[in-house]
Amino acid sequence: MDILNSAYHDFFKTLFEEDDLNRNLVYMKDLPDDQVKCRLKIKSDLVLSGGEFFVMAFQYLGAKHLDLDLLKSEEGQWIKASDKKEYVFTLPFNVALTGERIALNLLQRSCAISTSTRQLVEKASGSGVKILDTRKTTPGLRALEKNAVVIGGGYNHRLGQTDMWMVKDNHKKFFGGVKEAVDFFKSRNGFYTPIEVEIHDLEELKIAIDLGVRHLMLDNFSPADIKKAVEIKPSGVTYEVSGGVNLSNVQDYLIDGVDAISSGVITSYPERVDISLKMERI
Repeated sequence: MDILNSAYHDFFKTLFEEDDLNRNLVYMKDLPDDQVKCRLKIKSDLVLSGGEFFVMAFQYLGAKHLDLDLLKSEEGQWIKASDKKEYVFTLPFNVALTGERIALNLLQRSCAISTSTRQLVEKASGSGVKILDTRKTTPGLRALEKNAVVIGGGYNHRLGQTDMWMVKDNHKKFFGGVKEAVDFFKSRNGFYTPIEVEIHDLEELKIAIDLGVRHLMLDNFSPADIKKAVEIKPSGVTYEVSGGVNLSNVQDYLIDGVDAISSGVITSYPERVDISLKMERI
């Protein structure tokens, strides 16, 4: 087994172990393996994503022939509930029944995040402001959720803590201020590892700018304070706005000089989507 397939195998092994299939081995053995026609039904407006994870859940259970190219090829597309979209395929009944919930959970989670992301991206369209995610992801599902953000048209902030040194409020409190925290991370000697500082007021912003920090997160800044920050923004510096930005107020933060808006909402609280999987004996 190659490294990539091994990683996916371990991922799905964990998911199916959580579903506690080993508690009733006789039931699992006795489930019929007759072929059934499966209908995957899209029942709400959504941006389609996560098709590969949906397919791999059944492949892990032995459905090696299952491909669903159409499902995967339509990722990133808006699908309306009124389209009554269905993807039809066949599986052995025992595989379909055993994998149904995990496959649907992954697909629904991915579609919900892609849809939430696309809605914000469309609101920001034309402003030049990029929509970023955060590390507020479901434990164990970061790969799926980060991928869903990208399919929705957003950008990944960090996959993990060490992609970028992020100076947050707890660092500043522990080390004694912006300068002391920045100095600590500079001492890591990460030649290609950038530093971003979470900024809470204009005084901190000026300190970080004087220290030569190139990436600055304006955390919970009001639109009025963002405009003041833009007035002192040096060339080559990026401003990321974060904190409390959502669909209802994002227009207030699309200010010239803002490079990105990061949102934990798109992965933490996406609006649910309705997808079902129905089976019928052939």
